Amino acid sequence: MWLFAVDIGNGLMPSDCEGIARFREKGGGLLVTRDHMDLGSSICGLAGVGAAHHFHTRNVDPDALKEVDDPYTTNILWPNFHSGANGDFQTIDVKAPAHPVLLNPDSPTGLVRYLPSHPHEGAVSAPAGQNARVIATGRSRTTGRPFNLAVAFESVNGMGRAIAPSTFHHFTDYNWNPALGAPSFVTEPVADGLGRDPIAQADVHRYARNIALWLANLADDAR
Repeated sequence: MWLFAVDIGNGLMPSDCEGIARFREKGGGLLVTRDHMDLGSSICGLAGVGAAHHFHTRNVDPDALKEVDDPYTTNILWPNFHSGANGDFQTIDVKAPAHPVLLNPDSPTGLVRYLPSHPHEGAVSAPAGQNARVIATGRSRTTGRPFNLAVAFESVNGMGRAIAPSTFHHFTDYNWNPALGAPSFVTEPVADGLGRDPIAQADVHRYARNIALWLANLADDAR
């Protein structure tokens, strides 16, 4: 299950969260991601993986600097991290040991090193007491601050795997190719770096493929 949350707190009802929890308890793989500030905050009600996501008013990260990171879109407050323009890409730091979703045997480094960028990524961390860890970090292009890009949850006692990326914009068509268009409220300037760089494109595609295979417990050579 891939869940892209864009609600303002009421997207998932308690019964939805219970059903998703049962799905994962039976071994189902789960990707849960969101947008900036409080967009998608109903995912806080999800057992386990919901605790990885921090918002402006729900599950607030007590250690976070409560400062605006994107100075250009001033109506968007913390938490947000400016990793670059839509349509561009960012260089990521893969945390050792490299997680399977970040392996790319076709790359010179053997790793996924590039992901789509976005002007206001959300905040994620690895919840205490769970078999979870931060697997990659990025760096703000405006402040230089490091931030977490994804948290992976391993399977425990038959429970399915899960991953909590910092933003669904790593996977959207507009970020992969801005020529496909966006809603009228998206006003930030776009770039075309990702579309012009085949190495970055290959990493982005590999990352999405790796996640799908890993969540489904399939080998990388699955077709």
